[in-house]
Amino acid sequence: MSLVVVDTDVASTLLRRRASDALTHALAGHVLAVTFVTVGELTKWTLVRRWGPRNLATMRTFLAGLVVLPYDHRVAARWGELQAYAQLRGRPRPTNDSWIAACCLVRELPLATLNIKDFADFEQHEGLELIRCRSSPWNG
Repeated sequence: MSLVVVDTDVASTLLRRRASDALTHALAGHVLAVTFVTVGELTKWTLVRRWGPRNLATMRTFLAGLVVLPYDHRVAARWGELQAYAQLRGRPRPTNDSWIAACCLVRELPLATLNIKDFADFEQHEGLELIRCRSSPWNG
């Protein structure tokens, strides 16, 4: 079983039990991981959306079942490179997407996302492997 990092959009979909057949098929047989960024984004959402104790417990249980990729010096250096290269190409990338990409690239892990356009630049220029979890005209 190989490790696959799921983007925050995929994690949220799985947490809410709204995974499509295509998503379920794409992730079947893999051990799922999230980055420290996704943990932070999901935590923020629970506070902004004022989740109650039951939903918070569901999220904690969900996250406990995943591998969480931490921040480290290699990830930080790779993030800096990604940000610099994108800026030099004239296509600055969002901070959190860059952190997620850096975590994947440093560990040579694929990223499952519903938002291909958010990570296509990293795929094209940095070699990030993307797992396309659905097909639509807007998703590459």
